[in-house]
Amino acid sequence: MAETVLKKAFVSIGGTDVSAFVQSVALNYSADELDNTTMGGDFKKRLGGLKDWSVTVTFVQDYTTLDPILFNGVGSLLAFEGRPTNSAVGVANPKFTGSTLLKEYNPIEGKVGDLAVVSVSMPGSGALTRATA
Repeated sequence: MAETVLKKAFVSIGGTDVSAFVQSVALNYSADELDNTTMGGDFKKRLGGLKDWSVTVTFVQDYTTLDPILFNGVGSLLAFEGRPTNSAVGVANPKFTGSTLLKEYNPIEGKVGDLAVVSVSMPGSGALTRATA
């Protein structure tokens, strides 16, 4: 078993590598749960329905590079690419890609003395793909 410590995750939003600003990243992949239980059964039966995905990223705010991407991207579909490390794509470092909708962005958030960070959650629009080459 190969353990991975997330220290150099690669994140690209809108075609720009924003990895240097990432504090945390969570890629969520799911399918709807459809109940197909019928009379006479003693246990529930389920089927997987439509798939869905989203990504949540917490960034250390940067008003020179990061802010223009996020501010101008609100309401738009943006290309997303994420990898566990910034190394070459491979079996141990798969690449996940798709289009996301940036619905909301809070350019200024925090209290006195806090590090300026910004968290964005973007639902996927269409398929999430996984590649190892």
